[in-house]
Amino acid sequence: MNEIPARPNNLDAYWMPFSANRAFKQAPRMLARAEGMHYYTADGQEIIDGTAGLWCVNAGHGRREITEAIQKQAAVMDYAPTFQMGHPIAFQAAAKIAELTPEGLDHVFFTNSGSESADTALKIALAYQRARGQAQRVRLVGRERGYHGVGFGGMSVGGIGPNRKQFGALLPYVDHLPHTHAPEHNAFTRGLPAWGAHLADALESLVALHGDTIAAVMVEPLAGSTGVLLPPAGYLRRLRELCDKHGILLIYDEVITGFGRIGTPFGAERLGVAPDIMTMAKGLTNAAVPMGAVAVHERIYQAIVEGAPAGIELFHGYTYSGHPLASAAAIAAIDLHRSDDLPGRARAIEGYFEDAAHSLKGLPNVIDIRNFGLVAGIELQGRQDKPTDRAVRVFQRCFEAGVLIRTTGDIIALSPPLIVEKPHVDRIFGVLGEAIRAEAA
Repeated sequence: MNEIPARPNNLDAYWMPFSANRAFKQAPRMLARAEGMHYYTADGQEIIDGTAGLWCVNAGHGRREITEAIQKQAAVMDYAPTFQMGHPIAFQAAAKIAELTPEGLDHVFFTNSGSESADTALKIALAYQRARGQAQRVRLVGRERGYHGVGFGGMSVGGIGPNRKQFGALLPYVDHLPHTHAPEHNAFTRGLPAWGAHLADALESLVALHGDTIAAVMVEPLAGSTGVLLPPAGYLRRLRELCDKHGILLIYDEVITGFGRIGTPFGAERLGVAPDIMTMAKGLTNAAVPMGAVAVHERIYQAIVEGAPAGIELFHGYTYSGHPLASAAAIAAIDLHRSDDLPGRARAIEGYFEDAAHSLKGLPNVIDIRNFGLVAGIELQGRQDKPTDRAVRVFQRCFEAGVLIRTTGDIIALSPPLIVEKPHVDRIFGVLGEAIRAEAA
């Protein structure tokens, strides 16, 4: 068998996603392998993974149980179509997911990523409103600074400016709620901030403006990619009440908060407010094989599927929906989720992680720290006329010292694998603190 090269011999062909390609290819950072809590470079340097890859490797890297499940399935059947056909392992994977989702969200539609899950959820919401005789409900509502992937639906409902500005007007009939980030009221909060539940009331204004044309509201229970923005206490409950009052579906994007990240199988459980539709990906397979899914409430499935005439009920799907290898990986990952009690492990170390994050308060240019579950955001004062520069330099210093962090703007986001232990936490925040001090000027 040919070995996989640790270093590529040509950097030109690969157009890297969400990357400064020119800068990277002048000084590339290459990860060669991964195991447990660590990546390793081609030179053998150990890098603590402070971000679980991209919020996704919740059970840690290189889990034998997942690898063996993929290998076994590949030897039995590598691919099977799911258009008017079926294969058992996709049904098994859906049943496993339905055991974890909130009560009533018992039907699972498979996708290949969080982006596809977002677009699928929006389509299902529109199909549901039409199926129940509310075809005028064509408007979708997101939130400022929200992130729902890179499909046109998710980008339209999403509210991160740089992700949108290159691509024109995007979808019509979209509006946005205000974001929940208010450091003037909530700086250095531990857990959910006390101020801001009333921000959900902006939905009333949108209803007053648009009438009964709103089909769905999509939010992240905890906004991760935009820099760890937390829902104020009571915010999601108020949003749920307003959606129920006005006949609007509530969609949670749980691509990040799913599978134990904040100490429960899904964020809906920890936060005590269930949605009508829930998207997921990332931790679903521990990132070993790309896969996403959308869980929908029984009444939505019944309205669309049972209420339709004979034939195809939802004209939507993907070639790789319920892919056999992804299904095998999902089943193995969910089994690990349970056998290792990953949510419980996250809850057990959450307080230690929180204390470590807030120990950075008082360091130069640290203007806010926020945390919930095993997620933390450290916001830095940006350099005048050089936005993002300080955080990027902190990232570079951390990587050189053997710790992988993530930055978005001038915010550092941390989300380690849920197998993280206290010495890992000490190492992550110790190196990060030194990097922040080194960029004090």
